[in-house]
Amino acid sequence: MTPEMTTLCYIEQNSSYLMLHRVKKERDINKDKWIGIGGHFEGTESPEECLLREVKEETGLTLTDFSFRGIVTFISETEVPVLEYMCLYTAKGFTGVLAECEEGVLEWVPKQKVYDLPLWTGDKIFLRLLEEERPFFSLKLVYTAEGVLREAVLDGKKLDFSHFI
Repeated sequence: MTPEMTTLCYIEQNSSYLMLHRVKKERDINKDKWIGIGGHFEGTESPEECLLREVKEETGLTLTDFSFRGIVTFISETEVPVLEYMCLYTAKGFTGVLAECEEGVLEWVPKQKVYDLPLWTGDKIFLRLLEEERPFFSLKLVYTAEGVLREAVLDGKKLDFSHFI
């Protein structure tokens, strides 16, 4: 199994996150979910190069102030198992004008309302860790083939995630 490498960023402004509602692609693992901004590494990109390119492509914005907050290991127990390492960022500074996104609808969502959106259970966990200003962390998330979170491990210790479901 060859691991996939991705980035994800939560861009902040006025106590809101810029969220992407994934509704434009027919075949999309994130279909109808709300997620941050990011995507897959290309060529020999570093995590920061991938982050900056993906944010520019999906939003039209250029990040000027961002922080590497953690690494998330995703395992999907599908027929062809998937292993993904995601570099998680937050950003507070940017320039440019928000553009239309080919992958979905962009919307500034107040942080306290983000949890009301259709999110992956694992996303709720790492959003909470970001909210708590937790220092750099490693989070492993194991999903069943049906997309149900089966296991979460934070910094090497099993995590009771039942209150996030």
